[in-house]
Parts: sequence; C-alpha cells; structure tokens
Amino acid sequence: MNTKIIDIHSHFNCGFKDDVPNNNIHKRDFEFLMEEYKNCGISAGCFSHFPAVLGTSDIYECNELMYKKAESDDRVYQWIVLDPRQEKLFPQVRKMITGKKVVGIKIQSLTHKYDIVEYGDKVFSLANELKCFVLMHNDKILDMVQFADKYPDMNLIIAHLGSDEHVEAIKKAKHGNIYTDTSGGRSYFNNVVEYAVEQVGSEKIFFGTDTYSCGFQTGRILFARISDKDKENILYYNAKRHFPKQFANI
Repeated sequence: MNTKIIDIHSHFNCGFKDDVPNNNIHKRDFEFLMEEYKNCGISAGCFSHFPAVLGTSDIYECNELMYKKAESDDRVYQWIVLDPRQEKLFPQVRKMITGKKVVGIKIQSLTHKYDIVEYGDKVFSLANELKCFVLMHNDKILDMVQFADKYPDMNLIIAHLGSDEHVEAIKKAKHGNIYTDTSGGRSYFNNVVEYAVEQVGSEKIFFGTDTYSCGFQTGRILFARISDKDKENILYYNAKRHFPKQFANI
C-alpha cells in the first residue's frame, strides 16, 4: 500500500517556559519531528505549541507564533488553542479561524485545569457558530455527547483513542459529529484500532502522533488488521475529506 499521510494532532516546543524539556529518549523540537516525518512519509501535521497546551500563561503568544509558522512552512497547519476562561482568546480565534492553514480549535481542559462540562457551552457554541472542528484531550468523554448533540454545526475530535468510551461517544452522537484520533501512547493496545474500525468505521478515525514516535504510530496503522481502504482513510483521506481547502495541495 502506498498512501500519503497527514498527522492531525501533534505539538512542538517554541521557547516559552512551559516547553517540554528535550532529552535523549524523547525529542520535542521541530527539526527532529520533521526528520521523523520525512522518514515515515508524513506530508503534513496539525500543531499547537507545547506551552499553549501544558500551561495557560502564553497561549495567545503561542497561537500567534504558530500562525506565522504555518504561513511559512508547507508542512505545518494550526490548531488554535483556547482556554475559555481567557476572554482575549475569543477574538483571536474568530480572527484566525479563516486562515488557510488553520484546521480548528484545540482545548486542553485537564492540563489547563478547568471543568470541560462547566465550560462546554462556552467552547462548543463558539465552534458551532464558526462551523469548525474542535480537537480535545480525552476528558469526560461520554459527557461530550450532550454538547455534540446540542451543537450540530461543530465537529469534535476526542483524541487518544484507547477506550470503549471513545467508541460509545461516536456511536451515541445523533448528528454523527464526534470523531477520534490515534495519537498518544494508548495505540499500543493490541486491538484498539481494529475494534474501533469494526464498531464505528474507519471514517471516524484520524491519524495522529502527539510527538510519540512517528515510526510507531504509522506502523500501528500500516500493520493493523484492517483493510487497505480503512488504513488509507485513517492516514490520509479523512483529513482530506473534512479539510478540503487546507489540504488541497497534499
């Protein structure tokens, strides 16, 4: 099988205080990740900076930096990070969302330390108004169905496929607007991808790395016990289908 690959979910350092330290066994700098991309045949990735998702003090500045990075690098696309408690981020999201390299809104309730159910209406009503995707860390997964049902014009990717709850949330969303991605360490479960494809179909699953080894992440899909069509959907076609303007040239 020969298919292009788009990484829907990753991060890299940018020099602010909440960067994740590089070490000998886990690299987080952009140049290293791009070497990984090259080795694995990944054409492009959708990023937010580590300090924006791990801390709350530099989100606005990180969003601005990522927007400029995406404009200058063909491989880089942007998730705009939103902490719903910071009012200054809402006009920034509204301004940036139309950018040709922007794929949607990123929320990180666990590391930003707020209750996603309490702030769900504030986040998802904005996404519904903008008719955009939201990528979220897996937090209170089944509670997200109520918001997907309430706001049918937004689409929600609940990241880090690795539980029955991911599958159940996708099944229960009455508008079909919940998805998941394969990013993160839980892809090592030996039937998680296969089970999800069997239950909800490969069209509901995006490929992601989350800075875990690109070789491992691509291999997990390439060697999964699913059809080539399902592999191609996960690795490439789902991103192309849902973000046709952004990925028109990939």
